[in-house]
Amino acid sequence: MRLGVLDVGSNTVHLLVVDAHRGGHPMPMSSTKATLRLSENMDSDGRITVQGAERLIATVAEFASIAETSRCVELMPFATSALRDAANSDEVLARVRAEAGVELQVLSGVDEARLTFLAVRRWYGWSPGRILNLDIGGGSLEMTNGGDEEPDVALSLQLGAGRLTREWLREDPPGKRRVAVLRDWLDAELVAPAKQLLDAGKPDLAVGTSKTFRSLARLTGAAPSSAGLRVRRTLTSSGLRQLIAFISRMTAADRAELEGVSSDRSQQLVAGALVAEASMRALSLDTLEICPWALREGLILRKLDTDMNGGPSATAVPGAVVETSGKPVPGGGLSGPIETVSS
Repeated sequence: MRLGVLDVGSNTVHLLVVDAHRGGHPMPMSSTKATLRLSENMDSDGRITVQGAERLIATVAEFASIAETSRCVELMPFATSALRDAANSDEVLARVRAEAGVELQVLSGVDEARLTFLAVRRWYGWSPGRILNLDIGGGSLEMTNGGDEEPDVALSLQLGAGRLTREWLREDPPGKRRVAVLRDWLDAELVAPAKQLLDAGKPDLAVGTSKTFRSLARLTGAAPSSAGLRVRRTLTSSGLRQLIAFISRMTAADRAELEGVSSDRSQQLVAGALVAEASMRALSLDTLEICPWALREGLILRKLDTDMNGGPSATAVPGAVVETSGKPVPGGGLSGPIETVSS
């Protein structure tokens, strides 16, 4: 079964086309991205601007067309913090539905955390025991801890790299004093969440997911993406401290020249590094394993685990051939839900 996973984030829109089968690993076939920066297209009232909404609708429509051309059976479209937090979220979602023909599912922060944890558990299996996972997005930080496929604790904090860049680090490069004050503020903010996580049990394995963690690991010496998914990559607290001292003195343009840093991520790299550092410090972690799977893979895996003929959520791609009860049905659509769990 070929699926298209459409991820509308704070910075980018990402379409991942995969071949997915129950009981097997989803195999990526193609990946398409576009820079959107929704979080930067908001007015003083927290509403997505007309220009931002127009760009979103056009991009979603284009990527839905790519999914159709790629012969996807279904499109699984979802949005995270930027749309979740927008004051006019319902209005923008209605326009996307009416003008692009795509029903975006807005995930809660806790759902993000739990689905990402599922992907991490499936990647590492059961042998590591209790896993603690950290995921830094543009708008939020997700933290989970658990010994099963469902975490015992799942937290979502408004400590995303893009959000903190806008609120704290507007200068380029950021001022030394602002970096120091943000460091102290993050330490204070993470005291209670760290205690809640660790009260659930001491982790046997600490993991970092998201593009931010992958970039930080690459900049501290981890293997490049060209080395393959299964190469072990880690991020150490000592390496992270040294990196912050280096990148916090650079402009965003200079950071974009570093290997493993895209231009759309370079602006928020310092804030992301500070969140990573503060999280590891609060949880007394010296090393994080970097997992290549995260939220998108978690959505696919949860989809494959549910009843494939369940209730509505995924979007059928026009003209697709869909397998129902083992028989192809031209033009049909699987309407099975992207099951999410809420606290």
